[in-house]
Amino acid sequence: MAGYKPVAIQTYPVLGEKITQDTLYWNNYKTPVQIKEFGAVSKVDFSPQSPYNYAVTASSRIHIYGRYSQEPIKTFSRFKDTAYCATFRQDGRLLVAGSEDGVVQLFDITGRAPLRQFEGHTKAVHTVDFTADKYHVVSGADDYTVKLWDIPNSKEILTFKEHADYVRCGCASKLNPDLFVTGSYDHTVKMFDARTNKSVLSVEHGQPVESVLLFPSGGLLVSSGGRYVKVWDMLKGQLLVSLKNHHKTVTCLCLSSSGQRLLSGSLDRKVKVYSTTSYKVVHSFDYAASILSIALSHEDETIVVGMTNGILSVKHRKSETKKDSLPKRRRPAYRTFIKGKNYMKQRDDILINRPTKKYLELYDRDLKHFRVSKALDRVLEPSCIIKTPEITVSIIKELNRRGVLANALAGRDEKEISRVLNFLIRHLSQPRFAPVLINAAEIIIDIYLPVIGQSPVVDKKFLVLQGLVEKEIDYQRELLETLGMMDMLFATMTRKEGPSILEHTSVEFLENKKIES
Repeated sequence: MAGYKPVAIQTYPVLGEKITQDTLYWNNYKTPVQIKEFGAVSKVDFSPQSPYNYAVTASSRIHIYGRYSQEPIKTFSRFKDTAYCATFRQDGRLLVAGSEDGVVQLFDITGRAPLRQFEGHTKAVHTVDFTADKYHVVSGADDYTVKLWDIPNSKEILTFKEHADYVRCGCASKLNPDLFVTGSYDHTVKMFDARTNKSVLSVEHGQPVESVLLFPSGGLLVSSGGRYVKVWDMLKGQLLVSLKNHHKTVTCLCLSSSGQRLLSGSLDRKVKVYSTTSYKVVHSFDYAASILSIALSHEDETIVVGMTNGILSVKHRKSETKKDSLPKRRRPAYRTFIKGKNYMKQRDDILINRPTKKYLELYDRDLKHFRVSKALDRVLEPSCIIKTPEITVSIIKELNRRGVLANALAGRDEKEISRVLNFLIRHLSQPRFAPVLINAAEIIIDIYLPVIGQSPVVDKKFLVLQGLVEKEIDYQRELLETLGMMDMLFATMTRKEGPSILEHTSVEFLENKKIES
């Protein structure tokens, strides 16, 4: 047994995601902090000024949170009905909110009672925003109207009635105080100019519009509705890009601080990050529930996502702290360790090689002494099957090659057989392990089929395993049928090409003969 050869562990390629600068940037956040609100979080908005607090609209309350606090530092609850939206002014001192009773209220961050109340809408207000001059407020409601309010006089200035359905989103230009954009369930996005008392641009989104966003330059507009995110040229009114990367309705949009990345949240529980140059998805976040709102703080330090189940997910960027440089003990230089490594043997030198002792792994020692069950138990330990499942698969393959896999799997109690079944259920559907594990699953089903019914835990796992094996066999059968069809197509193409080549050569041969004669 001195010549025992250790089991060769086969390396399987793992198809992982490509590591890019965006992956490193957007993964550099801490574990999310989850805050429970009273209802679905319909709107999140960050203050543009330090300390960058954010307002959360849920149910009939608006909570103001500090960027790193898990409890609200202020609550506005002077609403007769559900509040739907709240937006900070550019200086961060005032907050405007809209509610289901059609009232638009203006709050001072330092107080609790509303400073102003604008009453004019007859149905729920779903969008409010400050204009660029900070003295006017734009609101859109379910009564199909868009209104412009004057803050100092608490009066309505203009009313636009061009939409034919609920107005659910809107935003004001940060450059021009007279321009603002609204999106409606009538599938249109309209830009209004307060100087002309009518819309100056109207584009057809094709789906009920859930969110609109203006780029900081004011030249591009983004609209979302249905499964689509569309980018429009404001000067020409033309569609530039139509993105369809979500599986359900896209409910919210957000821009990064630099304006180079666009974020979209959807009811499919995903947040997609797009590059604003190529409009390709560069990163994606997964969440536990459908997403209704998303917001980014200054310099992308914090991501806040509001969901339908009332959970507020807050992610903070990891701080880059420099470690204190301690005086290190001086060690020998690298050249000290490699000294003499490349020395060439001279004529009179005698070369002495030190025999290197090879140590076998524990499972190799068990296999060397024919302890097949114990070898299988070693590679079924949690530390092995989670970190290095390829070792477990290689041992199963070696036991099958020796013809002792059935002996290694037989005679196990409920706990041991559950461990084997858990491994098979977890890795059977992976293409790199499937050929080996399907054979092992068939053997284990044949061995323990007579004792099914004695343990409900094992019976349940057997049913899952049997379903996985049948599904995998069906996949293999479909693949073989597809390969057969492709072989027939290739064979037909070869037959069609063959005579044409022969005819071409025969014509050339006759022409050459005529020339020679």
